[in-house]
Amino acid sequence: MLYEITVPHFVKTLRNLSVFLDKGAKYAETKKFEPEVLLNSRLAPDQFNLIRQVQIACDTAKLCASRLTGKEAPTHDDSEKTLGELKSRIDQTISYLNAFSANDFVGAEEKHVSQPRWEGKYLLGQEFVHHHVIPNFYFHVTTTYAILRHNGVDVGKKDYLGEMPYKK
Repeated sequence: MLYEITVPHFVKTLRNLSVFLDKGAKYAETKKFEPEVLLNSRLAPDQFNLIRQVQIACDTAKLCASRLTGKEAPTHDDSEKTLGELKSRIDQTISYLNAFSANDFVGAEEKHVSQPRWEGKYLLGQEFVHHHVIPNFYFHVTTTYAILRHNGVDVGKKDYLGEMPYKK
């Protein structure tokens, strides 16, 4: 079950995030400013900029899969400075996630998951996903969306939700 509520949704949302960035690039081109202006924007002075929001969204998705399955995640040095570099990071994260199947997550609900900043405390896999991963992932994707929207980029709810599996 943890696979179904994480990996497919992360992949879809990361693709949507890439669309946000494309729209940001087009907006910068139309308005004749460098896209790095958007990439370095933030909503508040004490908040991470857009670049860091995308990095954290990618890290949250890949590290969730890694911690729940024991498969090593790709490392990134957080040095992205351009739109192309951010999109590459998103693509690498999607490629990593696409290598997983539901079988990889068997038993993950009960796995003990910890992080260095938790000072020896842990969550069970299911708690980790529901209380940390999902809220954290969507927080950073939403903040990226909000930074772009705040700066005038024409992104909307349909961009955020992406393609829907409508039936007729």
